[in-house]
Amino acid sequence: MNRFLAKLNARLDAGCAPLVVGLDPQPAKMPAVYSNLLQWNLAIIEATSDLAVAYKPNIAFYEAQGRKGFDLLEATLKAIPDQIPVILDAKRGDIGSTAEAYARACFECWNVDAVTLSPYLGADSIRPFTAYQDRYVFVLAHTSNPSAADIQTLSCRNMALYEHIVHQAPRWGQGNVGLVVGATYPDALRKARQLAPDVWFLTPGVGAQGGHAATVLAAAARKDGRGVLINVSRGIALAQDHRETALTYVKNMTHPSPTSTLPNQDFIRTLFEIGAVQFGSFTLASGQHSPIYLDLRLLISHPPALAQAAQIYADLIRNLPTQRLAGVPYAGLPLATAVSLDTGIPLIFPRKEIKPYGRGRRIEGEFHAGERVVVIEDLVTTAGSLIQSVGILREAGLMVEHAVVLIDREQGGAQNLATHGVQLHAAITISQLLHTLKQAGCINEDQLASISDSLSNTSS
Repeated sequence: MNRFLAKLNARLDAGCAPLVVGLDPQPAKMPAVYSNLLQWNLAIIEATSDLAVAYKPNIAFYEAQGRKGFDLLEATLKAIPDQIPVILDAKRGDIGSTAEAYARACFECWNVDAVTLSPYLGADSIRPFTAYQDRYVFVLAHTSNPSAADIQTLSCRNMALYEHIVHQAPRWGQGNVGLVVGATYPDALRKARQLAPDVWFLTPGVGAQGGHAATVLAAAARKDGRGVLINVSRGIALAQDHRETALTYVKNMTHPSPTSTLPNQDFIRTLFEIGAVQFGSFTLASGQHSPIYLDLRLLISHPPALAQAAQIYADLIRNLPTQRLAGVPYAGLPLATAVSLDTGIPLIFPRKEIKPYGRGRRIEGEFHAGERVVVIEDLVTTAGSLIQSVGILREAGLMVEHAVVLIDREQGGAQNLATHGVQLHAAITISQLLHTLKQAGCINEDQLASISDSLSNTSS
């Protein structure tokens, strides 16, 4: 029997919320009320031992203390009640005899129930740990830090790198492999749960890093309501009253918000923050009047948001038959470029006008008649620009059956494209965008109703 899972499920069966309490003592941050780091750790354990489903000491903070730190870790582990599982946050990752030595250190020397691991070296760096079938490992998939996207969302064989890890890592053990997926990326949590419906997630980033427990549970809980362990370290350790603060987190984990399941919530909030969503009175390219204006051209001035948009497009395109991408000038072209870089799919684009000099091409880039093309635009209202671009591409002998946009304004564009034999794929509808902004407090209920009524009247 896996002792980590046995302890974990016993705690949950007894009514514990999925709160993992971090034990990460830093001398510079130790509250003045404590005289030493061990006293601080013991106070946290005493205050939360009936609340925590598990404890998670990060070994770095102990190693930083040298020989004294190992004594501190040993004393801390002895103070944790036997029935509460311990996850050693070690993030080890190496191969061969080195990985075997790390595994012995974690499971035989420190005798912890679970450990965090890095998957960068592949399966043979993980299996020395999963060979301990009574223990558990959490493999890093999508972490909670701001620059996680620098590596983890890179496209690899038409999938994000972290998605490959989510898909493969559970196969590296025998039911004793979970995943680390950060709370600050709700869309990654949702995607990870789709790819790995049964495994346990260890989710850092709630509290000091800005993640929210209710959002995490709504995005990543299994069908049985379990499967997510939410870690809080600094939020509890630095609080004046460890217990009262832990109870606050527990309440948030006991009552997850059912409205937190709309897709791409974090990206929608990013659009609002960079000014890409404006409210007022606007005239659109279609000639329609609108109380909301979406300026997705601003994405090119915000590289992290642009990279996030490229990944969203890549998710939509993944299962579509295509040999080329085609960006619609002008707003769709830089977005299509980012998607091409992310997916590795070659890019072309139809010109708005033919140059009176040079080669006078109507379509820029290399292509061959008969190839399948997915057209990329920023958003769609009535689809006039998209339909025009589709016509140019088809005149050149290219096959166009699918168009992909970030936002569908739900004002007839999908229907107009369908009459031209093109299926629209949108990451976000205007309804989803507005409801997400309302949840985030960016607009109130009256504004939501007014804008929705105006858009509905315009599209009818």
